[in-house]
Amino acid sequence: MAGQLREEQQVTRPKVMKVDSVETWDSHVSQATNQGRPIIAHFTASWCMPSVAMNSFFEEIASDYPDVLFLTVDVDEVKEVATRLEIKAMPTFSLIRDGATVDKLVGANPEEIRKRIEGFFQSRRADVA
Repeated sequence: MAGQLREEQQVTRPKVMKVDSVETWDSHVSQATNQGRPIIAHFTASWCMPSVAMNSFFEEIASDYPDVLFLTVDVDEVKEVATRLEIKAMPTFSLIRDGATVDKLVGANPEEIRKRIEGFFQSRRADVA
């Protein structure tokens, strides 16, 4: 019974972390950079229906890449981060390595996002090899 409970707790642990302040963003980016973990950030807004529609896809894809830090940023709540990364439209997905944006995709296009993430990891594996 205890083992089953532990498994359920692991399943319910969030795969996508919500950024609620500039400090939280900076902390996540710093920690991921120090660990050599890439970041995929979903810039969203509660009033943007395409962004909201992408939330479940983003959660789903996060479970496919456990070594990646997935962040969601509401541009209205954390304007400074959106400005710093030059986010102009929602949804925007930023692929970040070593604290720098290496790719950015604007729009609710799950197939293209999946393709870009896969390409991001293939180039990362080539860098490591």
